[in-house]
Amino acid sequence: MSAGRWSAGVIPYAEMGYWRPDYEPKDSDILAAFRITPQQGVPPEEAGAAVAGESSTATWTVVWTDRLTSYENYQGKCYKVEPVPGQGDQFIAYIAYDLDLFEEGSIANLTSSIIGNVFGFKALKALRLEDMRIPTHYVKTFQGPAHGIVMEREYLGKFGRPLLGATVKPKLGLSARNYGRVVYEALRGGLDFTKDDENINSQPFMRWRDRFLYCMEGVNRAQAATGEVKGHYLNVTAATMEDMYERAEFAKELGSVIVMIDLTIGYTAIQSMANWARRNGVILHLHRAGHSTYTRQKTHGVNFRVIAKWMRLAGVDHIHAGTVVGKLEGDPNSVRGYYDTLRLDRVEADPVKGLYFDQEWASMPGTMPVASGGIHAGQMHQLLHYLGEDSILQFGGGTIGHPMGIAAGAAANRVALEAMIKARNEGRDYLAEGPGILRAAAKHSRELDVALSTWGDITFTYDSTDTPDAAPTPVSV
Repeated sequence: MSAGRWSAGVIPYAEMGYWRPDYEPKDSDILAAFRITPQQGVPPEEAGAAVAGESSTATWTVVWTDRLTSYENYQGKCYKVEPVPGQGDQFIAYIAYDLDLFEEGSIANLTSSIIGNVFGFKALKALRLEDMRIPTHYVKTFQGPAHGIVMEREYLGKFGRPLLGATVKPKLGLSARNYGRVVYEALRGGLDFTKDDENINSQPFMRWRDRFLYCMEGVNRAQAATGEVKGHYLNVTAATMEDMYERAEFAKELGSVIVMIDLTIGYTAIQSMANWARRNGVILHLHRAGHSTYTRQKTHGVNFRVIAKWMRLAGVDHIHAGTVVGKLEGDPNSVRGYYDTLRLDRVEADPVKGLYFDQEWASMPGTMPVASGGIHAGQMHQLLHYLGEDSILQFGGGTIGHPMGIAAGAAANRVALEAMIKARNEGRDYLAEGPGILRAAAKHSRELDVALSTWGDITFTYDSTDTPDAAPTPVSV
């Protein structure tokens, strides 16, 4: 660097070394793709350099203590800026960070660095973290999922199909006894799991210990009636780690195979609960409560694919990841990218899925994606097509709202799923033939017939607010 680097005063970030178009990222670098919307008059290279600087070592002026470090090693390096197609004021800035900037095995430290301060930077109108490449060197410092997809299936003895679940409804207001009755009816009807929702913790109408006791009574009775392993996601989310450990220990003592936490408890608490779950042989379900406050908007926040990577590292066995066809946000290509990120060992960059980088997971177990929110038996062919076999399909209202009762709603879902899996295994085009397959199965299942009559025409057809910038290339026939 020239002597000017050490002149007092304010120097543009690009001139301080944070804009490095000649930099070749190392295999061990953590890479990030940021969507930047610079303020008017701010060149995109300077905006990208500012993001690199403010998320690593820089401040607004030169400081003499930089001379006491190998500052080039510790600087974030913006090595490429590309315009976003069709968006004249938006750019993707690619930034490389040396591995030495991060504490091993700590999501809290990783996020404090990458998203800790820079999102309030005045030189930017908006900023979004679109994707990250986590190098194998850093992946190997994390535990990863407490059990993973393969081990979970072995625990449960359930193979060759998605798992079925339901959230107890209404999620607030039931007494513990009535809540447990919902669990029993849904599980004996054919579901694999039932679950608490994100905001059921320990309120005056139902304290957590009472809920746990009645839910596990329902689980045990359903297991005895069906001969299958069943489970209920007991939400152990609480105000303190001490309270969460107490609730999780009680769940384990009652024989629960699974506990649940909310994303809102924070990254450190999530990692702590993942460590507990592995030590105690309990599956860990994560509800992504609150994620849309910062993942949904196109120009500012953090894309869910990044949250998916962080949570796989943190060690959860399940995470809600979108349905495509349900009531919640979910572009089909984006959701495929989320599911690939959670399940595969190697994920290749694919602009159509919104994946900016190759990602190697180095044999880290996969996290099971969960589809939940406005789905019903009439969509089973679409759900299997879009989401695949290693997924959990949760029908809350689509089970508990069945006109013939909760057990009938569960039976409708189970019959629809098994009919679709059978058609798939026979090599049929189950997506195109799906409605016919379901109607044929409904001739032998009154429960499915009523479900299709009740919900068959219900869809949630709204444009997605978050879609990949690349579109599939048309293929001529």
